[in-house]
Amino acid sequence: MSGPQRIVCLSTETCEVLYCLGQQERIVGISGFTVRPPQARKEKPKVAAFTSAKSDEILALEPDLVLGYCDLQAGILADLARVGLEVHLFNQRSVAGILRMVSTLGALVGVPERAATLIAELEDGLLQVRNASSTGPRPRVYFEEWNEPLISGIGWVSELIELAGGEDCFSELASHPSARQRIIADPQEVVRRAPDIIIGSWCGKRFRPEQVRVREGWDAIPAVQTGQLHEIKSADILQPGVGALTDGVDQLARIIAQWRAA
Repeated sequence: MSGPQRIVCLSTETCEVLYCLGQQERIVGISGFTVRPPQARKEKPKVAAFTSAKSDEILALEPDLVLGYCDLQAGILADLARVGLEVHLFNQRSVAGILRMVSTLGALVGVPERAATLIAELEDGLLQVRNASSTGPRPRVYFEEWNEPLISGIGWVSELIELAGGEDCFSELASHPSARQRIIADPQEVVRRAPDIIIGSWCGKRFRPEQVRVREGWDAIPAVQTGQLHEIKSADILQPGVGALTDGVDQLARIIAQWRAA
């Protein structure tokens, strides 16, 4: 077996990919936020949250490689690098970026062929969703990543909405990597854009459609009037990995198909 033998996955996405590649035996530690795949939580020790890590426990595992994701984990990885550990920080923010992450991770652990096969399967699945969703009216979709303040969907979410047959109401914000840059300062702007579908994915807590319905002026929104308020769990759509390109996009496609059939 080539590549690093003992890997700590501070990002849930890399943990899921390693399982998909059949390389889960290399994983010696994970984030406590890992939910995909479910067996990882049962099999692997939890040595980190999302923005904090138990450095002593990580060092005790003697990893060959520590994997992280985005700027919020950059400080953790920098600290671990300073004490001599090898680290790699991914920062994928698009569908193409997710696929590149799979390819890079496959190369890092010495299974590029398996990674290429997984990428081909993911691309084929996305193509099937696109083809199945290509005909019919395209609903305006407001994706709410957070409610206090209102935050619209990030890049890969916007791409998947379009692929699944919808139109992202706030597509101009999706390219911004920071949640702060995607804040909708005026809730009435959502009213003005009149989404046909509202999808909530409040990271870390349950989406509450009854709270959305009573927002001032939102009773004029088509989605509220027709009851098109849906939840996609954050683990299925807001983690830029295999799950978003499979379960996440499939749920988007089903919601849009239901709207078309109504």
